[in-house]
Amino acid sequence: MPTRPSASRRTVLRGAAAAPVAGLGLAACSAPDGAASTAPTAPVDLGQETEVAKGGAKLYRDHNVVVSRDKDGTLKAYSTICTHARCPINKLQGTTLICPCHGSEFDAMTGEVVQAPATEPLTELSVKAANGKIIAGPAD
Repeated sequence: MPTRPSASRRTVLRGAAAAPVAGLGLAACSAPDGAASTAPTAPVDLGQETEVAKGGAKLYRDHNVVVSRDKDGTLKAYSTICTHARCPINKLQGTTLICPCHGSEFDAMTGEVVQAPATEPLTELSVKAANGKIIAGPAD
């Protein structure tokens, strides 16, 4: 029976050097700085209703929510957990949300993808104004 050659020292060292690099790719897709990567599971008080102007949007990083108000005054809310790799979105530029992990962009007014790699829109949340406060949470 022929014997298989044993791995050379060079082969073993190459494998050891590549292993940590492979692990970094997975870490890059997780929540930056250990931030929570979930949308609200119960209604949350986001603050004053006046904080969201007509035609604008406000990002609530601590709750992974964006709230927008159309020109008619109707509020909309979306989870800011990216649909591509589940990273929390931490940047709002005008009404465009930008994911820090891979650069996906979303329209904060509609939740729709405006730049890949994400292909699915953001999850819409329930939102209402009550006693001058914005309350958002899971869809009913």
